[in-house]
Amino acid sequence: MRIRDYFRRLPHIWCPGCGNGTIINAMLRAIDEVGLKKDEIVAVSGIGCFGRATGYLDFYTLHTTHGRALAFATGIKLMKPEMKVFVLMGDGDAAAIGGNHLIHAARRDIDLIAIVANNSIYGMTGGQVSPTTPEMAKTTTTPEGCKERPFDLCELVLAAGGSYVARWTTYHVRQLQNSIKEALEHPGFSFIEVFSQCPVQFGRRNKKDHIQMLREFKEKSSLEGGGDKIKIGVFRR
Repeated sequence: MRIRDYFRRLPHIWCPGCGNGTIINAMLRAIDEVGLKKDEIVAVSGIGCFGRATGYLDFYTLHTTHGRALAFATGIKLMKPEMKVFVLMGDGDAAAIGGNHLIHAARRDIDLIAIVANNSIYGMTGGQVSPTTPEMAKTTTTPEGCKERPFDLCELVLAAGGSYVARWTTYHVRQLQNSIKEALEHPGFSFIEVFSQCPVQFGRRNKKDHIQMLREFKEKSSLEGGGDKIKIGVFRR
């Protein structure tokens, strides 16, 4: 890639207040602390807001088709087992069209680092309901509120056999960074879900701005969970 083409993309394509930059920041700091070189890393993404992250990473990168990032990453790991392979997905990308790949990547315990930015909605394609949309939350396809229970992605991956499973939020930046460092050193399928704010698609329809959503991540997260609390932490190591 020519340098001027790369800088033309900066600062970034994401909306003001989006949590995706926070997640990438934590990922890059973790990589730096571990001491990996950029030619030892591959980052694979699918389609969606978080999938655009590979355009800003100076590693080997693949921007793949919707829901298939884990399938592409599996092929890379089989051919280049010495590489550290990140798989960057949104909640719709990972749990809807890509749900089957997620189950079997966890079942096989493939040595991949899957990071899911969970903003509870399809952010890039119009604000539709996703598998993780909270009950009664409004989206373009559920204007009167979502009537379905949301997927618990960590429970899904735990049941399927993933050997490193964690959940944080974009408020818990240092914990997220440490968790990515642990995942880099873990020889198996590492799954890290990150609850992330989407002020434009989710927040606007549910009368919240990015500050309110971050405050909720702070006040409604706990290691024990229960009630309306978001259960965070490392669930399997």
